[in-house]
Amino acid sequence: MSEPRTNIAELDPVWARITREAENAVADEPLLGGMVHYSILHHQTLERALSYRTALKLANGEMTEQILREICDEAHASAPELALAARADIMATYERDPACHRFLQPLLFFKGFQAVQSYRVAHWLWTQGRRDLAYFFQMRCSEVFGVDIHPAARIGRGIMIDHAHSIVIGETAAVGDNVSMLHSVTLGGTGKEEGDRHPKIGDGVLIGAGAKVLGNIHVGNCSRIAAGSVVLAEVPPCKTVAGVPAKIVGEAGCAQPSVSMDQLLRAT
Repeated sequence: MSEPRTNIAELDPVWARITREAENAVADEPLLGGMVHYSILHHQTLERALSYRTALKLANGEMTEQILREICDEAHASAPELALAARADIMATYERDPACHRFLQPLLFFKGFQAVQSYRVAHWLWTQGRRDLAYFFQMRCSEVFGVDIHPAARIGRGIMIDHAHSIVIGETAAVGDNVSMLHSVTLGGTGKEEGDRHPKIGDGVLIGAGAKVLGNIHVGNCSRIAAGSVVLAEVPPCKTVAGVPAKIVGEAGCAQPSVSMDQLLRAT
C-alpha cells in the first residue's frame, strides 16, 4: 500500500500529510489503532475517507452505513469540488483553531468539520433533485452533530465552525469563502415569509458565538459580527457590528477577520 500513497503524495499533499499523521497517531496511542486504520489508513484517497467517516456518523436503523457510503462515494465521484472544499476546510480549521494541531483532527474528531462535509453531500443530492434523501442527511446531521444546515443553502470553501453546537443555517442562506463562525450561530428568517428570506454572508466574515443574523440581508466581505449580536440590517464590508439590534461599532480591524479570529471590541 505504500507505493500508491507515494504517488498520491505527489498529487495530494493534504492527504499525504493526513496519512503520515495517522501513522504517528497509531504509534503514539495503539488503542486508537482500529479507529485510525478504518477511518484513514485503509483508504487511498481523502474522498474515500470522507465517505467512510460521513457514513459511519450518519448511519442508523433507518439507513445503513453501506448505503450511505455508496451515496457519498457517488457524490464525490460526480462532484470533485466536494473534496476540494473539504481540503480547504481542513486547512482553515488548522490555521484558525488553536486547538487543532494536525490535519487529521478535523476528519477524526471535530464535529463542525464533519457536519459541513455531511452538508456538502446533502447539497449535492439537493441539486440532483434527490430532495428526500437530502432531507435525511440534514435530519441525521442535526441529530448527530447538533448542526442544522438546510441542503439548499449555499456554502463556500475554507469554512471553520468552532465547537459547532446549535448551528442553524436556513434554506436560502448563502455563506461565502473563508468564513469562520462559532457555536450557536443562526442564519435565519424573521418569520413565516417564503421565498428568498435568509442572510447572505460575504467572504472572510467572522461571526461570533451566539450571533443571530436574520432576514434576507447582506453581510459584507471581511466584516465582524460580535458574539451575542442580533443582526437585522445590512452590514457594510470591513466593519464590526455589535449589540441587540446590532449597530456598526467600528472597523473590522484587519484585512481578514475570519483568519485572525480576533473577537475583541476596542474603543475607537
